[in-house]
Amino acid sequence: MDHSGHGMTMDLPPFTLGRGLEWSADPFFLVACLVGLGLYGWGVVRLVRRGDKWPVGRTVAFVIGVLTIALMMCTKLNDYGMVMFSVHMVQHMVISMVSPILVLLGAPITLALRALPTAGRGRKGPRELLLMFLHSRYMRIVTHPAFTIPLFIASLYGLYFTPLFDTLMGSKPGHIAMMVHFFAVGLVFFWPIMGVDPGPHRPGYLMRMLELFAGMPFHAFFGIALMMASEPMVETFKNPPASLGIDALSDQNAAGGIAWAFSEIPSVLVLVALLFQWYASDQRQARRTDRAADRDGDKELEAYNAYLASLNTQGR
Repeated sequence: MDHSGHGMTMDLPPFTLGRGLEWSADPFFLVACLVGLGLYGWGVVRLVRRGDKWPVGRTVAFVIGVLTIALMMCTKLNDYGMVMFSVHMVQHMVISMVSPILVLLGAPITLALRALPTAGRGRKGPRELLLMFLHSRYMRIVTHPAFTIPLFIASLYGLYFTPLFDTLMGSKPGHIAMMVHFFAVGLVFFWPIMGVDPGPHRPGYLMRMLELFAGMPFHAFFGIALMMASEPMVETFKNPPASLGIDALSDQNAAGGIAWAFSEIPSVLVLVALLFQWYASDQRQARRTDRAADRDGDKELEAYNAYLASLNTQGR
């Protein structure tokens, strides 16, 4: 039986990092990554030609984010991930937790809104349709923590501990759909928490941290469940090809360790991003307050001083 739909996966030699990083492109993800980079580059060039500035850091974050997807899906890591639970778990964790964070820090929606031309009065072009989508009821639902946190959790327990995972892994379109799902879940989970782009659900910074910590422990529990299991729990990985020279239970334990360890990595990344955003927000608010004071001659301070003076007069 060919587990993968990827061709010669059954004959893979024992895994090494060098072999895993060899080029083996999945056409769907290769095209998607190239299109994503191309559109982002078009937006940046359009802004620069117009005389506008676009932060270099955002471009770097977006490019690295897309390249992490390409690294997981356009190398032999993807082939090994079809028959090795541990390698598959690396793919899952990177595509659902690292790639979305980096892509969101690239602010692609903000770039699109600034780069796309307006369609004119009474007409709807790509920019207007994007704005309608951002303000739709659908987006309010899918970015709300009451939706994103259960979805984030269900993508682990509801997928790996049911026959759905084996069904999806049984065909190439199913495997692609699963990986796209992982990336999409990561986007909608992390967007309200630390995304730079405007969104319908954007709570205060303290609530964002609480949302982050509400979801992360379940990754750790999932990893611990895999590590403590006394037998292989996922049918797809129960009988790895003999050419790999691995034990299914040991590989599952490794997959659990990866899931457990990865729950810490995005937490640190997101917390750092949140703290920087919080600081920048406070700085912007302080500058706005200063500008307002300059415009009105600091009337608030004058009024307060007058109030103190009146209290002093009354006390005499």
